[in-house]
Amino acid sequence: MIHRAAAARPPADGRPWPAESEDTLIRTLFRGLSQLAVTAGALVLLFVAYQVWVTDWVAGGAQERVADDLRDGWQSGPDPRLQPEFGDAFAFLHIPAFGDWEPRAVIEGTHPAELAEGPGHYVGSAMPGERGNFAMAGHRVGTGSPFLDLDLLRPGDAVVVETVDAWHTYRVTGTRIVDPTDISVVAPTPGGALDGEPTGSFLTMTTCNPKFSNRERLVVHAELESSTTKAEAPEGPAALTA
Repeated sequence: MIHRAAAARPPADGRPWPAESEDTLIRTLFRGLSQLAVTAGALVLLFVAYQVWVTDWVAGGAQERVADDLRDGWQSGPDPRLQPEFGDAFAFLHIPAFGDWEPRAVIEGTHPAELAEGPGHYVGSAMPGERGNFAMAGHRVGTGSPFLDLDLLRPGDAVVVETVDAWHTYRVTGTRIVDPTDISVVAPTPGGALDGEPTGSFLTMTTCNPKFSNRERLVVHAELESSTTKAEAPEGPAALTA
């Protein structure tokens, strides 16, 4: 005869069900923590993907529009204003050492809105080719990542700044890592007083360090080697292809 399994019920003597063993509780806790860790890891990966790829894609489109507008504007000739308006693009940054790196349009200003479109020029610092410090900031990772490989630059590498009517060739003199509060790097003479007189024509690029962190600033300094008009060198200086 086949008997149906008896329904589970408390022991006949009225005692409560036995408590779960300590091992069972530990296994349950471990499974719960493991699931939380997997979920947290997935969220971190999604955030990194957003920071790197999504913001790069959005900023890439913005930079392309800004660059096209700048080239189109240059067709009408030099802007009579000595200083660009805040938020306007006014120059292109070329870094030949980066290979097929696309030249970036430089925006006036270093607020988040400007840096979301490309490298930003520190307002009040020198303009390209001028005596003083032509200083820029740019994102390292995400939002276009214009300065992702800034740490690869070495002394002697060329940095060419293109304006509406000229090319300005700078040569890297060195790199350093500083605290974010060290604003002397954008002084008229890098490392000097903010209100000091410039001792030459310099270029400075700043970005976050290390990658995925803003704990420090990576700084690249360069000094002007030469300036030439586009009438003299319509295709650009030799440094662009050297």
